[in-house]
Amino acid sequence: MIKFLPLALLLATHAIARPQIMTVAGMIDAEDFGKSLIHEHILVDFIGAAETGYHRWDRAAAAKAMLPYLEELAPHGIQSFVECTPAYIGRDPILLKTLSDQSGLHIVTNTGYYGARQNKFLPEHAHTETADQLAARWTLEWTDGIEDTGIKPGFIKIGVDRGSLSDLHKKLVIAAAKTHLETGLTIASHTGPGPAALEQIELLKEHGVSPSAFIWVHAHNETDLSNHLEAAQQGAWISLDGIRFRSVERIFDQIENLRAHDHLDRILLSHDAGWYRPEEADPASKVRPYTDLFALLLPRLQEAGYTQNEIDQLLIRNPAKALTIQVRKHQK
Repeated sequence: MIKFLPLALLLATHAIARPQIMTVAGMIDAEDFGKSLIHEHILVDFIGAAETGYHRWDRAAAAKAMLPYLEELAPHGIQSFVECTPAYIGRDPILLKTLSDQSGLHIVTNTGYYGARQNKFLPEHAHTETADQLAARWTLEWTDGIEDTGIKPGFIKIGVDRGSLSDLHKKLVIAAAKTHLETGLTIASHTGPGPAALEQIELLKEHGVSPSAFIWVHAHNETDLSNHLEAAQQGAWISLDGIRFRSVERIFDQIENLRAHDHLDRILLSHDAGWYRPEEADPASKVRPYTDLFALLLPRLQEAGYTQNEIDQLLIRNPAKALTIQVRKHQK
């Protein structure tokens, strides 16, 4: 079992310690996180919370299928890989630890629950427990590890549906806020268009959490770029994590907009790729590689005159800062 610093010691020394990030193999210095992909998936199980479980896939087969895709990242200098699959939709910390050992990548997993897609992936207790009770569950994964693995989450992952937040999804956001204040883990929320993102930011502020602790996941789906600016101005992270052929120009324009307003330091880039799927006859048949960033978007940025320092801001400094373990309180 992996050994970790006791939480009390970690918090007591946090003010003088170097910034750190929790990976599936343990704590590392943020300066060692390196070039990173901030939002990807290894395995996702879409059957629903009531039926999912480790019986649904063969870990060894999944690791064998996905390792080549991770090994493709070495020539591009990728050192870290943030795996965003939540509990009850395919999170498997043992699989991730195996792949971290085999690939040499720093891999980060999460705590939290995913309410998007009309709550299909929420366990029954998420409907009945309070925000405090949910936060206690998620905090316990931080202090004691996930299940009996000893592996700890490096961020909080939640998900909400589009539009105005339901009471249930507000509860998930509040639980994430309470967990952040106990753990210092950053909150990444599957969101999409801006209204729900801005509503979540306000709710976090009401519960004492700075927007700088919030990652607006799938912000590339927003068409009103003023919402990107409003969220970035408040300090939130704008995750443009749907890089693929058909989205490159749109994401390039979104980066340009944020850069023009001096918000390059709030952007995160990734693919939302991978997806070994247990429900398929061949679970690896629909896997999408993690390479379009390097083949398509980076050349576009370089053609437009982006410097190496700016690219390092996007791929090295921003991800490390976003995932650094730090309680970030809202100053009213």
